[in-house]
Amino acid sequence: MDLQAGMIVLIVFVSLFAIWLLFYFIPVGLWFSALVSGVRISLLQLVLMRWRKVPPSVIVSSMIESTKAGLSLNPNELEAHYLAGGNVTSVVHALVSAQKANILLDFKMATAIDLAGRDVFEAVQMSVNPKVINTPPVAAVAKDGIQLIAKARVTVRANIKQLVGGAGEETVLARVGEGIVSSIGSAASHKIVLENPDSISRVVLEKGLDAGTAFEILSIDIADIDVGKNIGAQLQMDQAQADKNIAQAKAEERRAMAVALEQENKAKAQDARAKVILAEAEVPLAMAEAFRNGNLGIMDYYKMKNIMADTQMRETIAKPEKK
Repeated sequence: MDLQAGMIVLIVFVSLFAIWLLFYFIPVGLWFSALVSGVRISLLQLVLMRWRKVPPSVIVSSMIESTKAGLSLNPNELEAHYLAGGNVTSVVHALVSAQKANILLDFKMATAIDLAGRDVFEAVQMSVNPKVINTPPVAAVAKDGIQLIAKARVTVRANIKQLVGGAGEETVLARVGEGIVSSIGSAASHKIVLENPDSISRVVLEKGLDAGTAFEILSIDIADIDVGKNIGAQLQMDQAQADKNIAQAKAEERRAMAVALEQENKAKAQDARAKVILAEAEVPLAMAEAFRNGNLGIMDYYKMKNIMADTQMRETIAKPEKK
């Protein structure tokens, strides 16, 4: 009896597993849901989806949604888009939303946008409900040297035709920032910009900054303008400090040259005194030679000594007394 009970349990378990496996590979429930929803898809096609590792529930639910919305989609194209790595559900949502909003968007364009890495459903929503992008603070300097820091709000709408290959939000923000800098920089005074901030918006909009981007710029509004530093005065101060440093460097160079010249002259003077001392040292030798040769007598020598003593006395009398 125990063996028979075990066999019965095993048979029941195997039967349940076989039934689950059968319904897994043959999704009868999905086929019936599609049938009652008006979607014509064969049971064999659902089985083949399993073998191709495509979830039939995603394809069937997308087909039901599109059929109820009045769209006619091919399940093979949905399978191909899924196998290509696309988001079938997002594409179908986008197609339904575009149809309700009277936006021209076909299946081929929607799948291309999705495979390009953009959220096609979000793009359709942005086409219906424009998005506001806040720019970071943009610093620019007017012609009078005063710095202005501006913040802008850019209202954009998705351009469906440019989503594939079009530039993103970063490019739009960069172009708007460049336009703000150019507009403020061309102003004669910062007061003019503060009095008419809408002039920045007009100048920036006239440049067609949305060309080649995935967005259409609807408006650019200046949210805030703050007065920054006096860049002109700061530059003048920096230039004056630089000129001062240059002048000091040149003066130091001239002083060093003068000191070097003075030291050179002292060396020359010492050299000259050394030569004089050497010349004076030769005088006694010359006098001795003159005595030996008979060119100088003793009386001549005493006269010369008297003259030297007289000269020394006069020099002593002429010098002032040191106190």
